[in-house]
Amino acid sequence: MTARGRPNVTGGRPALQLRLLAEFVGSAFLAAVVIGSGIAAQTLSPGQAGLELLETAAVTAAGLFAIILMVGAVSGGHLNPVVSVVDAAFGGISWRDAAAYAPTQVIGCVAGAIAANTMFGLSAVSISQHDRTSAGHWLGEAVATVGLLLVIFALARFQRTHVTPVAVGAYIGAAYFFTSSTGFANPAIAIGRMFSNTFAGIAPASVPGFMAAQTVGGLVAVGLIRLFYPDMSAAAADVVPPPADATAQQSLEAPTTGRRARA
Repeated sequence: MTARGRPNVTGGRPALQLRLLAEFVGSAFLAAVVIGSGIAAQTLSPGQAGLELLETAAVTAAGLFAIILMVGAVSGGHLNPVVSVVDAAFGGISWRDAAAYAPTQVIGCVAGAIAANTMFGLSAVSISQHDRTSAGHWLGEAVATVGLLLVIFALARFQRTHVTPVAVGAYIGAAYFFTSSTGFANPAIAIGRMFSNTFAGIAPASVPGFMAAQTVGGLVAVGLIRLFYPDMSAAAADVVPPPADATAQQSLEAPTTGRRARA
């Protein structure tokens, strides 16, 4: 922190260690929301798989919206190694930062899984037995990942990142139903969900296939983004929202700029 009590800012963004803390906290909350809502759904609606999935999807969509708002202005609210790597590919963040984000997100998701298990009185760690190994699951993950990245980077390209939290939440909520894999679209959450043998869990043997499919989806998304938005590199930095102080300053300056334009 600076002497005036504000977060350290480097190059217009909070310092890396602060961004990593935000990614850890956000990823932990994400895993807790996904796994905790699954446990609650199983308890409240036993034996009703469709209703359990609906409850989990709704809670995840709302929770993801809130979590991105929570940490987005600090770290960008990536919460996902694929998002971080693709952002680095377009120059939005450095490869060094992406390399630091990814393990932090994984550790955060594991911590969130342990927290969710513990909150509901289960063993802190219980390795999932939920097999999700099939070509259909892998295709679903690739499709979910492509769609997620297109949503995020299209909004950045057209400078509409203020709606990213609701758009990402809505997309992931929908992906629970329109993909065969329930739309993980995130290697970190796939690893975290291994540690909970509950509704949202995934067996360790299924995780490599999911991560491979997510990687393929990321590569396809990069190609489509370059095709759709050839100037994406100029807007990639907008995937990470500016620090709160910078946003506030822009808001204060906007009326003055407008009056000058009309003069």
